[in-house]
Amino acid sequence: MSDYDFLYDHQEETTTRFVCFVGNALHRFDLAIMTTTRYYGKKLVIDLQSGRSAVIGPDDLAEEGYLEHVFKINEEQAAELNEFLSQIIGSIHFTDI
Repeated sequence: MSDYDFLYDHQEETTTRFVCFVGNALHRFDLAIMTTTRYYGKKLVIDLQSGRSAVIGPDDLAEEGYLEHVFKINEEQAAELNEFLSQIIGSIHFTDI
């Protein structure tokens, strides 16, 4: 392992919520939502169908076009995903202070 210049190498126990739902637009969302002490309290959201992932907090959900861009979904699908994620993302906690 001496050939690597590690910026960090950290292990921790995380909580992962697996959820599958279909919205009114009939788009199926298969998500893994990981809670960790990293990312300033934001959650790691992984779309299991596409493999796309993003670290998401309430500020990201408020940014217009963010979910469409990250997950490559249309505006209607993003609105449904935003509605769901808004219920579970929560506020940002700065644990490094």
